[in-house]
Amino acid sequence: MADKIRVEVAYALPEKQKILAVDVEAGTTMLEAVKQSGIEREFPELDLAEAKFGIFGKATRTPETDVLREGDRVEIYRPLIIDPKQARANRAAKGK
Repeated sequence: MADKIRVEVAYALPEKQKILAVDVEAGTTMLEAVKQSGIEREFPELDLAEAKFGIFGKATRTPETDVLREGDRVEIYRPLIIDPKQARANRAAKGK
């Protein structure tokens, strides 16, 4: 029997947040854990093919190959509504 590890999968919208604990086999990748968590049932609009992922705030470019460790929290990031540089420029212009 393969060793199991416990990880969390987190996703948040402004009005709803969810963190799901899931037991997965050691060697499971980020993407596999997200799929096993069933978070898509909680957020049907979530498109995993387009989503960005990270662990504890550190983004990754390869969730399909990054292997998880005990206690990791996989975070699914929403797309940005506005580029942060543009948002700062807008705030600066508004302050003048």
